[in-house]
Amino acid sequence: MAAARVMISTVNIGSSSSSSSSLFFKAAASSFFKPQSLSFCFNNNAKLVSAKKRAFSCSALYRPDVQIKEEGQPETLDYRVFFLDNSGKKVSPWHDIPLHVGDGAFNFIVEIPKETSAKMEVATDEVYTPIKQDTKKGKLRYYPYNINWNYGLLPQTWEDPSFANPEVDGAFGDNDPVDVVEIGESRGKVGQLMKVKPLGCLAMIDEGELDWKIIAISLDDPRASLVNDVDDVEKHFPGTLTAIRDWFRDYKIPDGKPANNFGLGNKAANKDYALKVITETNESWAKLVKRSTPAGELSLV
Repeated sequence: MAAARVMISTVNIGSSSSSSSSLFFKAAASSFFKPQSLSFCFNNNAKLVSAKKRAFSCSALYRPDVQIKEEGQPETLDYRVFFLDNSGKKVSPWHDIPLHVGDGAFNFIVEIPKETSAKMEVATDEVYTPIKQDTKKGKLRYYPYNINWNYGLLPQTWEDPSFANPEVDGAFGDNDPVDVVEIGESRGKVGQLMKVKPLGCLAMIDEGELDWKIIAISLDDPRASLVNDVDDVEKHFPGTLTAIRDWFRDYKIPDGKPANNFGLGNKAANKDYALKVITETNESWAKLVKRSTPAGELSLV
């Protein structure tokens, strides 16, 4: 494996701005927040903790202090982006970063920055679930063309492959965290945490598996205050919903595969439906990490 390296670029969690001197993500702790209408499970002590000590509560939300460390060189098989707490211990971006940050906002982890094509993803089967570039038959994977939005995951969510969703043609979950398409104007960085609000969702069906796409926007985006639901997206970002659906429908065609399908009438569902998806997949994740649901090859550390 190539020698580990640490890039230095200070980034404020929940912000899309960064400097070029360090790859360090930090944000101040926020006051505790108790959801009034949604139920989410988080660590009760408002700290990043190991899987063995992880406890669950439906309160106590915060912005974590976390930094990322790159090991290996980008665009190699060995490349990994690990997350560290402020004591330098590795933590899981999937399991240890909280989902909810209060006031209807969520933590979003960028895997694939907009206008790039390397297919980066959280390695759900590796210890500490670092971000890596996906492979197929031992070769690094790339999209056939750039993705036009920041793309990544909601931490502490999981699409249960044993659950057949009756509202989406009985499709089973894809065994991954829930995906996010962030439509703001700023280009993120691999591993960056953004504070986002959901606006809607698409029910993509990929080779028979349900693969939710939450459409969201960074709260730091200049137009964030203008969009609060899926209809606002069409008004202030005209054509974006269609472009997202068409991009995910067609991206496998150049590789000789069929187009992906979409449930829910082939349209983007509204914000309330997106929140429902987030709630349900957070509950599925909680069952997974509490081992109420078989984990298979997934790493729970």
